[in-house]
Order: sequence, then structure tokens, then C-alpha cells
Amino acid sequence: MLKTRKVVASGLVAMLTAATLAACGDAPEEDTNSGSDNGSSEATSDVVPCIVSDAGGFDDKSFNQLGFEGAEQAADELGVELIAVESNSENEYAPNLESLVGQGCTVIVTVGFALAAATKESAAANPDIEYVLIDDSADGGDDGETFDGKADQPNIKPLLYDTAQAAFLAGYAAADYTKTGKVGTYGGLPFPTVTIFMDGFKQGAEYYAEENGKDVEVVGWDGKDGSFTGGFEANEAATNTAKQILDQDVDVVLPVGGPIYQGAVSAIKDSGKDVAMVGVDADLYETDPSTQDYVMTSILKGMKVSTYEAVMSADGDDFDFAPYIGTLENDGVGIAPFHNFEDKVSPELADELETVKAGIIDGSITVNSYLN
Repeated sequence: MLKTRKVVASGLVAMLTAATLAACGDAPEEDTNSGSDNGSSEATSDVVPCIVSDAGGFDDKSFNQLGFEGAEQAADELGVELIAVESNSENEYAPNLESLVGQGCTVIVTVGFALAAATKESAAANPDIEYVLIDDSADGGDDGETFDGKADQPNIKPLLYDTAQAAFLAGYAAADYTKTGKVGTYGGLPFPTVTIFMDGFKQGAEYYAEENGKDVEVVGWDGKDGSFTGGFEANEAATNTAKQILDQDVDVVLPVGGPIYQGAVSAIKDSGKDVAMVGVDADLYETDPSTQDYVMTSILKGMKVSTYEAVMSADGDDFDFAPYIGTLENDGVGIAPFHNFEDKVSPELADELETVKAGIIDGSITVNSYLN
């Protein structure tokens, strides 16, 4: 049986060794049926896969968890151990990467645009290591704004996702569902990888309104400015921001930023109103069952699959450092089923969404994002 090694940074990362790796937060549960049938941990590959989270941690029910699961699946299939380092703050990104380099990692996955600067610095210092950077293009800016398709360091592979396309579908669905004529969104911080969701959601709602002659207002994002919690923690700021959105008669809300969705759940409960929520990254209905009464759908990023494929490709000489961009066409982004809302949404909505999706793919419907 394979066992994932997990390091949790606590400031003095260099003092941690492989013999004393421990976690103060639980990682996603392993698939105990994966790996060698005889339970041996003997490596079948020379790859040493490693991953470092951002401050959200690997149990964020969102992008950190998806990246972890993809890297873990690859490690299991390669017959090796995954070394995982969990960050508690941005000050730990560089030391965490240094600790992974010291443990002999051959491919390092860094989860999130916040790690872009540290990833580029580490990659420059260690040209023989392959880096996989999730959610940033690593091409001059540290927030994806200067995407030109070529990373600053040749040993970094960016994994990017045009989530505006999938968010467009969610915005269309939200506009169809709303009874008040107001849908809302808020984010953690105004980074392009956050606002790309808000952009698509707004465009989709407005497209629905135009096509169907329904007045729909988008609260919390005007295309340039909007409502943000100031971070990605499930704290009082997240709850208060969600309340401010709901207080404007919003009955569908999209929180963008990992755990900040918990603030929306609290605000919905306190409001006593019938409000639907849209999740991001993973299918929130599945990853956090406590939300099942509130989640209408989720905007999906295929991070688990793309991370898995990137780590698997490190087992050979054909590692492709060209940026991967997930789209509706290649199933790199999408939306989740309506689950408990199947009987609440209009019967025609599913077919309409398929038509809109086809239009986005063939280019007859334009969705603007920083990636195009």
C-alpha cells in the first residue's frame, strides 16, 4: 500500500525531514486500492513527484484539493510516494519549495497563482527540475495578466483554465432561475484567476437577459470593480460580504475563492430566504455535502485530470512545457449537474445550455476573458 508523505510548513521548513513528516490538517483520503497489489512501496519509476499548496490547504474542497488528488493519483500509478507540503501563509511558499528541492523532487506542482513568483525563482535556480504551475502563466506577471503563451523559465508548465466559458453557462442558468431579477457574485481578491469567473458569470446572465427579454441585474461585479473579502479564508469578512450581496435582493450568489463559499452558506442561513449558490472549481455538492440544500450547480475546472496528466508525463523524456488551457471544447472546464435543483430549474434549461455551450465552442457566442 502506498502512503503519501505530507509536510506541513511551520516557518522552519528546513528543519523538517522525510523521517518526521506530519500534518496538522488532513489531506484528502487516499485510494487504498491504488498502487501495487502486494502492498509493496518499491518504486516503479524514477519520478519523485511533489506538490505545495497555497494558504488554503489541501482540504479546501476546491483547487488545492483537486491538484493534490491529481498528483496523488499519478504517484500511485507510478508506484512512488507523493511528497506534499502544505502552506499556512505566503511567507512559506519559497521555504516550502526549497525543502522539496532538498528532498530530491524531480517534478514539483505548485497550486495557485499566489505561488507564481516563488515558483519562477525556484525554477531558475533548479533547471533540472520540472515545475507544474496551476492557475498562472509564469510569463512576466505573477497574476496571469501578461499571458503570452511562454513561461519565463523553460522548465515550468502552466496549467490554465478559461473558466469564463463555464461561468457563462452558470450565469445563464442563474438568470433563468432568479425570481428577484438579481444575481450576485463576490471574490476573495481581484486577481484575474478570480475575476475570470465573475466575468463569465456576468456575461452569461446578460446574454440570457438579452436573448429572453428578461431584466436581470448582476450585483457585486461590474466588469472592472466589485465585492471582495480581502483573502481566501472562511472568516467573518466572507460572511459579511455575502450578506451585503444578499441584502440587495439577490437570490443566486457566486462566491469565488475556495473556502469563502462558507460565508455565503452562513449568510443564506441567516437570511431565511430561498437563495441558490453556485460553487467553483470542484462540484461543491459532492465535495462538501453540507451545502447540498444550497448548491444549484458548480463551475468546474479539470485540475485533477490535468495535474495527473502533467505528473504522469514527467515519467519519460517527452515532458511538454507548453501551457495547457482548459476549455469547454477539451472538457477542461464545465458545469456540474443541478442535483437537488433539477426539479427547481426550468425544464428547458438543460437543452438551452447545450445550445449555448455549442455556440461558445464554435465561436458564434463570444466569451471574453484574460486568456483570449
